[in-house]
Amino acid sequence: MPRIPFPKKKVPRRVALEQLSILERTYPHAVTALEYQSEFQLLIAVILSAQCTDARVNMTTPALFAKYPTPEKLARAQQADVEKIIKSCGFFRMKAKNIIACARDIVERFGGRVPRQREQLESLAGVGRKTASVVMAAAFNEEALAVDTHVFRVSHRLGLTLGMTPRRVEEDLTALVPPQKWGDCTHWLIMHGRQICKAPTPLCARCPVNKLCPTPRIIARLAR
Repeated sequence: MPRIPFPKKKVPRRVALEQLSILERTYPHAVTALEYQSEFQLLIAVILSAQCTDARVNMTTPALFAKYPTPEKLARAQQADVEKIIKSCGFFRMKAKNIIACARDIVERFGGRVPRQREQLESLAGVGRKTASVVMAAAFNEEALAVDTHVFRVSHRLGLTLGMTPRRVEEDLTALVPPQKWGDCTHWLIMHGRQICKAPTPLCARCPVNKLCPTPRIIARLAR
């Protein structure tokens, strides 16, 4: 089957809200799969998770945090030593450089504590909007919605957005979901993307929103 195109128009708002309500009921306890013990550990884990699976990050961070348990210790680390520990996460040279610089920023500019405001988080090395949103929502219970590859794919397939950038997708989703549920919505969509709405081929027959989603009809047309 050729690559499944995204729907060309959004579903009506009432349908979008019903889909999200079903996902909320389907994944009521969805949280980040990254394992962490502090805001600092979560931040570093999210940076490492770029273009890498959470499972792989979780296999890597115990050794990293055993050697560098605090921002102060990681800030003084030798890059080559960090690279050896995180090599399996991919892009390890850039990630090692970034997490050391990030730790240094936390120590020198924020007194050793991870900041909770978006602008301050995004000023740290290796931290973009998605990473900041994950930390804000998971570590500080702030109102933030993160758009990763799963959220981007699933929200398009469901017809919740036509946005071609993560920021536009975020805007469309936050217009549908109450602010206090933005972080949860991130995890509903991620969980659904991992379990059902997979790339490249979704498991539509098992999908709880199958009857409301426009993508099964697209797949049926492709199969003719």
